[in-house]
Amino acid sequence: METKQAETLGTILCIEDEPYLRQDILDELITAGYRAIGAEDGLEALAALENRRPDLILCDISMPQLDGYELLAHLRNKHPDLADVPFVFLTALNQREEVINGKRAGADDYLVKPIDYDLLLASIDARLQQVQRINNKLGQELDSLRAALAKANAGDHSGLHRILDLLAFGVVLVGAEGQLFTNRAARSLHEAHDGLRIAPELKTDTPQLNRQLRQQLEACRSAAREGREQVASLSVPRPSGRRDLLLIACALPAVAGEGRDDPLAVVFLSDPERRPDLPGSVLSELFELTPTEGEVARALAHGRRTDQIASELGVSQTTVAFHLRNLFEKTGTNRQADLIALVLTALATLPQGALDGGTPAA
Repeated sequence: METKQAETLGTILCIEDEPYLRQDILDELITAGYRAIGAEDGLEALAALENRRPDLILCDISMPQLDGYELLAHLRNKHPDLADVPFVFLTALNQREEVINGKRAGADDYLVKPIDYDLLLASIDARLQQVQRINNKLGQELDSLRAALAKANAGDHSGLHRILDLLAFGVVLVGAEGQLFTNRAARSLHEAHDGLRIAPELKTDTPQLNRQLRQQLEACRSAAREGREQVASLSVPRPSGRRDLLLIACALPAVAGEGRDDPLAVVFLSDPERRPDLPGSVLSELFELTPTEGEVARALAHGRRTDQIASELGVSQTTVAFHLRNLFEKTGTNRQADLIALVLTALATLPQGALDGGTPAA
């Protein structure tokens, strides 16, 4: 059930099985300037979410068919595209244990009945302002990286290393004779002594993986000298038992203005325990991509080659190349390494809890 009015402050989905209370909440939201959508239980809410993406969800806990806990678990597992939408429990279960259980289930806030409407509106406003601040910060960081990449592509590397040091994922720039630069995050992985070494050269704890890594880096450097793109990935086990690190090696073909001493390859070091898995739908929204372009960008950030992407999406490599050209144009990049860096930056700057199962880097 949707109550129609001019959209101003945002859209709120209110899930409440008691009809009179639900209508009271909707009326208060409308008066405050929100667009209000009502649902009597979790199943009706899921149907509403098929056609509308709210800015915030208010949800009762005790409901027939699909209660609040079950709905939240379903959204976190099946709808990663809604993971950045604040979820607020609204319930009469005000015991301390219930509040703790609600927060552990992944709720962003917890309001109890009887409803204090001033507190309700203040909580909604605070949550939406928090989302806006996060989005603004993400936009600023992406703009900074785009600007740095654009300057580097034009041959001006001033400030690029400083920006690379701010990134939450590891970056190793490799030249003809070896490493030219490692950023702070890469050095932190080295200092952890957990399956990967950066100095004096990039190495793992496994001889077979080291051979693969040397071959991949040489292939990237050769491709760069020939002006070709090259992307290769490697999964690195960690003795601690933590999830494998992902290494993505990319060729850096020379562009106009770059000198002979510029890096020929870049290695991105991504820790899956320190960042969420970004769905293609979120990438589509961040960069105004089509759904397929979003999936291509996501696959690149997870170390897939273009032939692998074509196979996974069931399209030709020519089609993947077409989507890549569109991605370069829309993101302001002009090679795969820059595009992967941009996507990884989006991963690293998402807020804690924004996507299920991930914890952003500090």
